[in-house]
Order: sequence, then structure tokens, then C-alpha cells
Amino acid sequence: MSYELTPWLIVAVIGAGFLAGFINTLAGSGSAITLPLLVFMGLPANVANGTNRIGVLLQTSVSTSSFHRKGYLKWREALTLLLPSIIGGVLGAQIAVNLDERAMKLAIAGMLILTFFLIILKPKRWLVGRAEGARKPGWKEWILFFFIGLYGGFIQAGVGIFMLVGLVMAIGHDLIHANAIKALLVLAFNVFAFFVFLYNGQVVWLIGVILAMGNIVGAWAAVKFATKEWAQIWVYRLLLVVVVLSAGRMLYLALAG
Repeated sequence: MSYELTPWLIVAVIGAGFLAGFINTLAGSGSAITLPLLVFMGLPANVANGTNRIGVLLQTSVSTSSFHRKGYLKWREALTLLLPSIIGGVLGAQIAVNLDERAMKLAIAGMLILTFFLIILKPKRWLVGRAEGARKPGWKEWILFFFIGLYGGFIQAGVGIFMLVGLVMAIGHDLIHANAIKALLVLAFNVFAFFVFLYNGQVVWLIGVILAMGNIVGAWAAVKFATKEWAQIWVYRLLLVVVVLSAGRMLYLALAG
């Protein structure tokens, strides 16, 4: 493993962290920015995957506490989905170095394309949730969030989008409450997934901490933006853009590889 931290590279890492923290808090796939940068710096893909989790942990800590202080985090609903997400996250991290990357990228691209059509199918649902309110998660939602956690433990990038689909389309939360619950769930399963990467020596602390500095500020700024009433339509539009770009990137990486 060889990398050199020049002043310009440090600025680039912090800047990428800020964008990732902002996008992850409002939508997802912010790791699509940071993971390629870490690989470009010379980190092997699995080490980049583990190192990236430092920033994810800190940014989700900031966004979770911020959403909680503003009264948008529904703890009871979130806690019912915590265990399946954590179990999936740990298993996903365990298999992260052994799964066929090309097949995974194609599968992710396909799921993201499907997600795009789910988002535009019922746009009002994303802004106001179910008319009768969010329903209590049952065994079907537990299975769904186990697999979302499994994916998140594996590669993180895009997991926020899939969590939002589950929280909005399957359970019925509006976008702002879904983002608050998403932050807590991503934080929870990444605590355990991170230790799997750490145990296997796939974390570079110095780069991870520098990246996290940007992640934290980006997450803080995103929560400030997301909790403005007029901002919901812009969060929805950002989600659409991120989904399209992420799907295109995954297709390109899979076909190029």
C-alpha cells in the first residue's frame, strides 16, 4: 500500500468528505465520491472500504443527534428495525472481500434503476408519507432491512437510497423522518461492520480521520438544510439525481471491468 498525503490531497479528501456527508444525510451514495478517491490515493479497494467507515460513523453520529434535537427522529419506529439491520451489516462486512465485484456492481445498478422508477412513481408519498401515517414494521420489513444492512455492510455506497425506499415506500414515513431513522440505522450497523474491517487490518486511521472531518461538516450542513420546510422538494430532486448518477457509475464500472 503506497500513498502520499500532500496538502492539496488533504484538501481534496476533506472536500470529498464534505460532499459525501451532505449527500449521504439527504439521500445516499456519498461513498460513490469518497471510495474512488481513496482507491486513487493508492489504497486497495477493501482497505478503502474499511477506511471510509470512519467518516460514515462520525457523519451519521452528527446527523442522528441533530435530527433528534430537532424532534424528527422517531426512536420507537427506528429501534424495531435496528437488530435486522445490524445483523445484516455484520454479515455483509464479513463477505466484503470474497464476493464477485462485477456481479455486485451490475446488481446494484439494476436495483438503482428500479429505485428511480419507484421514486418517480409516487412523488407525493416521498414528501408527505402515507396519508394514514407510517405503519408498524413487521416480519417482511425485518427481512427487507436485514438485506439492506447486508448490502451496507458489504459496500456502503447507495445503502442510504435503499433505506429510504424501505422507510418511505414500504413503511410510509415522509422523507425528513425517513432520513432521521436512516441516519440511526446506518450508524448502528456501521459500528459493528467497522470492527470487522478493523480486525482484518483494513483501516488506515490517518486518512479516515481526515476524511471524517469533511463528513462531519457536510452532515451538519445537510441537517440544517433538510429540516427547512421548503427544502423537501429539493431533497427529493437531489435523491433523483444521485440515483441516476450512481446507477450510471455502477454500470460503467461493471462493464469497464
